[in-house]
Amino acid sequence: MKKQFQVIVTFFFLLFIAGCSTESPIPETTPTPIITAPQTQAKTYNYLALGDSYTIGQSVCETCRFPAQLSKSLGNLNPNNTYSLKIIAQTGWTTTNLISAINTQNPTSNYDLVTLLIGVNNQYQNRPFPLYEKEFPELINKAIALAKGDKTNIIVVSIPDYAYTPFGQASGNLSTISTEIDQYNAFAKKYCDDNAIVFINITDITRQGLINKNLVAQDGLHPSELAYSLFVERILPKAATALSN
Repeated sequence: MKKQFQVIVTFFFLLFIAGCSTESPIPETTPTPIITAPQTQAKTYNYLALGDSYTIGQSVCETCRFPAQLSKSLGNLNPNNTYSLKIIAQTGWTTTNLISAINTQNPTSNYDLVTLLIGVNNQYQNRPFPLYEKEFPELINKAIALAKGDKTNIIVVSIPDYAYTPFGQASGNLSTISTEIDQYNAFAKKYCDDNAIVFINITDITRQGLINKNLVAQDGLHPSELAYSLFVERILPKAATALSN
């Protein structure tokens, strides 16, 4: 009887082992892959601002002038990047002065963005208009050369109208100033349009200077920090596009 009991126990033990061997194996757990956002490599962009008092920011702080505000705004759009600003501009400069300064300083041709705002002193100093017609295209060509030879990196900014300032009002030549400023801007815009160069009009902003006195600096002539910020609102999208190309 004892022997039979051992046989029965052995039989059921073997049957149990066979049943276990037929069960589906437990699949191995595959680790869930960790997805990380692609890292954008930080870049350094070189920005060159060419012009006169409107570019150097006469009567406003260094960070208030439009090139500095533009550089900061670009940095706000892309915090990982660095924007290096160089300015070649001085109060009173005509197109002739700016050409001479560029030739003297001989900056490197590695700029990712170049802005050009020039001509008010040609008008103010009664220089012959044909001089502007000759030298503005020369400045465009120099700007292109400095912008790595790429004209899509160039932005031309229209000339402000100082007739709408206390200084302009005191001159007594309001209609003449505005008419001549329009002539300069019309030539620059047509040249830019014909050559597929970005032209940004900011003149209408400065023509609000008598209505909104906050648009004029304390000297009663030049744009204020607020006015420059409005310039930058218009320039920024085009500048960001130029740098993304």
